[in-house]
Amino acid sequence: MAITSTLPRIGRLARIRRFSGAGAATVGAAAMALTLVPGSAQAAEPAAAKAAPAVKTAAPAKTAKAAAPAKAATPAKTYADNLDGWIRESLDIMKAKGIPGTYEGLHRNIMRESSGNPNAVNGWDVNAQNGIPSKGLLQVIQPTFDAYHVAGTENSLTDPVANITAAANYAADKYGSIDNVDSAY
Repeated sequence: MAITSTLPRIGRLARIRRFSGAGAATVGAAAMALTLVPGSAQAAEPAAAKAAPAVKTAAPAKTAKAAAPAKAATPAKTYADNLDGWIRESLDIMKAKGIPGTYEGLHRNIMRESSGNPNAVNGWDVNAQNGIPSKGLLQVIQPTFDAYHVAGTENSLTDPVANITAAANYAADKYGSIDNVDSAY
């Protein structure tokens, strides 16, 4: 029977983070108790655990009940549906994927390339003359987008977050970072 089976099902995280009684035995009750003890009491727990490695099943279950709702209640991060929000969402994805870049570097290049218009299309340069116009906030062509698309973003060249993140990924590969780009790239 799951230790947290009596917890209300608050959300996906609550269901994912359930521990089973067998799992607690496998991990070890002392290790589980250390994991579930609140921060202020955690410093005293290791000495007690070393002195008496007794298995306590009731205490971790109570602690798990108290801790699970707090984790499940954390709201998902949201972003504004505007240039600032698109840049901030891209930066969070970039950070998670190890792609370098700053807000200032992205904003500076976006303003130069599209003036912040996610629907901007360059119909006059050599790419456009060859039938593959640059599009979006950072004026990316489809082959470059396809090669540098970042998983977890929409697979659409004109999606603002996907466009920014793919362009930053390309710039990181070619120039070290979008921050190092000061002209058409």
